[in-house]
Amino acid sequence: MRKLAAIGSCLFLMQVLVTGTAVLATDIVAHRGAAHDAPENTLASFNLGLRQGADAIEGDFMLTKDGKIVCIHDKTTERLAKRTLTVAESTLAELKQLDVGSWKGTQWAGEQIPSIHEVLTIVPENKKILIEIKCGPEIIPLLKVALTESGLKPAQTVVIAFDAQVVAGVKKQIPSIKAFWLTDFKQDEVTGVWSPTLEEVITTLKEIDADGLDCRAHALVDHSFVSELRKADMEFHVWTVDEPGLAKRFKKLGVDSMTTNRPGWLREQLQD
Repeated sequence: MRKLAAIGSCLFLMQVLVTGTAVLATDIVAHRGAAHDAPENTLASFNLGLRQGADAIEGDFMLTKDGKIVCIHDKTTERLAKRTLTVAESTLAELKQLDVGSWKGTQWAGEQIPSIHEVLTIVPENKKILIEIKCGPEIIPLLKVALTESGLKPAQTVVIAFDAQVVAGVKKQIPSIKAFWLTDFKQDEVTGVWSPTLEEVITTLKEIDADGLDCRAHALVDHSFVSELRKADMEFHVWTVDEPGLAKRFKKLGVDSMTTNRPGWLREQLQD
């Protein structure tokens, strides 16, 4: 598989060198579902994202007090529900009592925090899911069970995480699926230097046996950056892209996927 990926990388680089741009297909990933239009990380949002034509959905997952995996971004429910619970200190049953849809609009009233089993169930045969892990490696054994029980093919599931050890753990314990390392870029206020550097990114990716990088759609990322990633045999994905100009720039860079809150709308913009 690595040899095939390497051949693909070479073809990509040849295309860039000859034409100055890339023509590879770019997947559209629905960020927390169609989060611009529906309450994030709910079944309603994921289903809407799929109806809008997303190639994949992306959601955030963490463990509850009773060892269940639920789909929510924040450590607490304060931002989404009228009642504030800490996810890691609450049971699935307690979290299920909350309404996490009304904040987005009365039409979404009654939407619940879904379990990973519920989310995996709605992924169509021809679509994928990006599972962002928001806790530590302790979730991996339970995630492995959930994926096995879901019946989804390994190619349909991808794990992403800012925690490099989570990515490393997934590659060791669930080697049949892909895992990407998430990162943003920060600038030192004194020196003006940005980190991580490209060299640091590639070193980390190789150390944890990641299949690729999933980073913020940042101005630092240019043809040279992408070229070095491809030479390292890495996939390249970006988030969160909700602006047409930015989307077109990264499509030209040959990005493998763009995560967006507006999947249907963004695809229309890229067809202009």
